[in-house]
Amino acid sequence: MKIATGHIIHESNTFAPGTTPLGAFVIRRGDEIVREHTGAHTEVTGFLEGAVTHVFELAPMFSATATPSAIVTAGAFDWLADELVSALRAAGKIDGILLALHGAFVSENHPNADAEFARRVREAFGPDMPIVLTHDPHSSIGEDVVRQVNALVIYKTNPHLDQRQIGLQAAGIIAGMVRGAVKPVMAYRSLPMMINIVHQHTSAPPLRDLWRALQVYEQQAGVLAASMSLCYQYSDVPAMGNAVVVVTDNNQAQADAIADELAAKLWALREELAVHIPTVHDAVAQAMDAAQQKQTPQVIVDIGDNVGGGSAADGTFILTELLAQRADGWVVTLADPKAVQACTMAGIGATLSLDVGGATDEMHGAPVRVTGRVKCLHDGRYEERAARHGGVRWGNQGLCALLELAAPAPGGEASYILLTTARAAPMSLHQLQSVGIEPGYMKILTVKAAIAWKAAYEPIMAGFVVADTPGATQVNPKRWHYRNVRKNLFGLEGWP
Repeated sequence: MKIATGHIIHESNTFAPGTTPLGAFVIRRGDEIVREHTGAHTEVTGFLEGAVTHVFELAPMFSATATPSAIVTAGAFDWLADELVSALRAAGKIDGILLALHGAFVSENHPNADAEFARRVREAFGPDMPIVLTHDPHSSIGEDVVRQVNALVIYKTNPHLDQRQIGLQAAGIIAGMVRGAVKPVMAYRSLPMMINIVHQHTSAPPLRDLWRALQVYEQQAGVLAASMSLCYQYSDVPAMGNAVVVVTDNNQAQADAIADELAAKLWALREELAVHIPTVHDAVAQAMDAAQQKQTPQVIVDIGDNVGGGSAADGTFILTELLAQRADGWVVTLADPKAVQACTMAGIGATLSLDVGGATDEMHGAPVRVTGRVKCLHDGRYEERAARHGGVRWGNQGLCALLELAAPAPGGEASYILLTTARAAPMSLHQLQSVGIEPGYMKILTVKAAIAWKAAYEPIMAGFVVADTPGATQVNPKRWHYRNVRKNLFGLEGWP
């Protein structure tokens, strides 16, 4: 038995300015894919392990990944789609296909690009080819994608810690199909609601119990997979919203019954989904007050500049407020290649004044003038071996510089600005540890994220506060002008 794989991941923020070109994607083939995912915690890692567990030959053929950002150009999408199909064909005679797609890929020519990827693969290999697909829960799942595959399985955690297990689950389903042991059928339910990203922590209320129930359903005889999407609120596309997908072994009635139950339970949660988060000023004040009481470190969440949601990573609202309130002992990370270059030219130990952040657009604040000492220059590469959001083992934030700012008052502690060349989401403490910062020793840590940071930071933090920052991932959807989502979508109502 020979199974080929394709892997294309992009989370497309339709509100982020500009477009994402083909050059933003890292392309891997064959052994490069194996090296990248061996020892990691991704769904492709699960595919690799599934081949051993279920005794089949795996042919990893094509992988393309990019950091979340604006919608992808039409030319880039067409190239990726053509290469995906060509690479799968190059595998020769195959018995099935495992696809790992994000579910929130939007291009200039396809509002549901993942469905189009799946459609083209189905068209190329015919109706009888077993195809099993995995998705990120931050996905906009339309019926189009469900029609193109035999089974769809979605990660069950946010932060995403179970990608490897989902890959194993998908590998088991396709092995069973090819051997004639199972015949998947699916039930799909799309709900007219959007769970705001501030509530999308699957290990905490209000979602915790319902998401745990998915595993209980999967223990029933005949249930191959039970999944729900959290949705991705920064994609203005018709499919945006929550959805349920249930896969059973040739029992449509069972799939329909479970899907209806899950959809009803999810819909019933909507009254628990109100959003109340403090202003930037109040969030910084709360963190400083807790730090003064020795409850450290405190984490301030810059949710409007959530790198994992496609934002700029150079938002300055929290930095500005930390300086204004004369906080000390804090860390802020900014993607600012020009500032990195200035620090590099100055050299380690040099003191300089420069503008940092606020360079991408007007949504993320203005540049901030700071004076500091270049404490460290680093190539930006680090390793994370634990299961963290995204499952990636190797991190790379590009050439980076650590700028040390003196305490604003005698007896205070120094603060740090980590300047990076590449946008990098805060999925790992090694992002800071690699440049000499021990996060547990700081008073205040800041993260440009929503939920994904928690897997890494919760073990060492004393508390956190989410700040209602502006930006490409700001949480109030009424600040955006949605044109393409369905009418009367719950979650877009009730905002000022």
